[in-house]
Amino acid sequence: MHPMLNIAVRAARAAGTIIVRGFEKHNEVATESKGANDFVTQIDKDAEQAIIAKIQQSFPNHCFMGEESGETAGADTDFQWIIDPLDGTTNFIKGIPHFAVSIALLHKGRLDQAVVFDPIRSELFTASRGQGAQLNGYRIRASKPRDLNETILATGMPFKNKAKFGEYALSLNKIFHECGDIRRAGSAALDLAYVAAGRHDGYWERGIKTWDIAAGELIVREAGGLVTDFKGGNDPLYSGEIVAGSAKVVQGLVKHLK
Repeated sequence: MHPMLNIAVRAARAAGTIIVRGFEKHNEVATESKGANDFVTQIDKDAEQAIIAKIQQSFPNHCFMGEESGETAGADTDFQWIIDPLDGTTNFIKGIPHFAVSIALLHKGRLDQAVVFDPIRSELFTASRGQGAQLNGYRIRASKPRDLNETILATGMPFKNKAKFGEYALSLNKIFHECGDIRRAGSAALDLAYVAAGRHDGYWERGIKTWDIAAGELIVREAGGLVTDFKGGNDPLYSGEIVAGSAKVVQGLVKHLK
């Protein structure tokens, strides 16, 4: 395992321990609203600080972008860690056991290392650029369905901006009538990890943040999948929208999303 990936894994597991302990008493966890249908708990904050502290022990000069703490400048600007300490906070609050820790490392602006950790299922999805993707140490590959009608797809609804639902519903209707079925589980990081593992054949969502998708994007690519924005552009990290899957699935989705 790449040394920086190894540190990311340790950080993700440290955060996972905090999250699991909090989940056992999720009804007692302090929760705040950051905006419409957008929540943060004390567990999010504690998990993010645990991740940053663990990484800084080995790389004190690196930069950080965290969902809760924002951007932290470091002396070594070649490296930036992108962190979502608890992707699926609403699931966590409601007691739904589907959420993940997401940690990615950018090296000179390119995704280089990635971890998505599901602490409830003890599933660790990892990737290093050019080295493939793994689930608990075993190689994973994205699926390659022959046709869109054979696919199980994942998506996310525009719950933070419901004025966009009409536009979303038009594309959803077209896609639904061409695919096998659709899932909406509430964690972009796990949706992407599941695409990489072949559990989902594709995924699309608009209104997502860089920290939601950074780790998952690299894991999908290293599993042999394609990741684009809604126009088919190959750099969705800061676009607020993402499409992932095999080339054929992405092509089939993009035609309805442009």
